[in-house]
Amino acid sequence: MADTFSFDVVSDFDRQELINALDQAKREIQTRYDLKDTKTTLELGDQAIVINTDSEFTLQAVHTILQTKAAKRNLSMKIFDYGKVETASGNRVRQEIALKKGISQEIGKQITKIVRDEFKKVQASIQGDAVRVSAKSKDDLQAVIQRIKQEDFPVALQFTNYR
Repeated sequence: MADTFSFDVVSDFDRQELINALDQAKREIQTRYDLKDTKTTLELGDQAIVINTDSEFTLQAVHTILQTKAAKRNLSMKIFDYGKVETASGNRVRQEIALKKGISQEIGKQITKIVRDEFKKVQASIQGDAVRVSAKSKDDLQAVIQRIKQEDFPVALQFTNYR
């Protein structure tokens, strides 16, 4: 039996689910009557999604479609970081949606502070873009998970490597 148990707090998303959600959104945009002739494009890059469409009105409709498709695939809305709307050539609008991945140092410090202040038998350490939480009792770790879930962080958090 192990002396200590641990888990990692990470901020990540399933890229394949995001690709599937984008494919479904593209299909719906092509078949919807009000969006069919807008020549809307959704392009997925390494760090962002680029939307190019007719107007801000159709851009809002595309946002709604993308959010519903992502929600159906269990993707958090917190992974989307909407950039400002820019004008593109031909009276079109363009928007870049950055994809948030990883825990920043600031959020990592907030998580470790919560663990340090409220759980005396639990240790937390920042390891790159993740936070490792360890303790001698699995019950303490479960309590930490429940406490972290209560906070509303600006990124989507997952708990991995629970052992």
